[in-house]
Amino acid sequence: MADWTLFEVFVRSKHGLNHKHVGSVHAADATMALENARELYTRRSEGVSIWVVPAEQITASAGDEKEPFFDPADDKVYRHASFYKLPPEVDQM
Repeated sequence: MADWTLFEVFVRSKHGLNHKHVGSVHAADATMALENARELYTRRSEGVSIWVVPAEQITASAGDEKEPFFDPADDKVYRHASFYKLPPEVDQM
């Protein structure tokens, strides 16, 4: 068990909703991770879909990068819908 991989588990509770992180499981492979996640996180029909992802495959932003990483790009006007001119045939938008 010391060599098992850590998997992060995401569950979608209903169709049309987003998957949400619910926890982690250790498993020998992805199939076992799905089975373990089902047993731990959806025993009472709490979900309609489960994703398991090896934790080492997840890349996340660092907490100390918050300001520069998430600053809005207000100087890039082409990112705003008002920058583009609509053609006359879709003027009703």
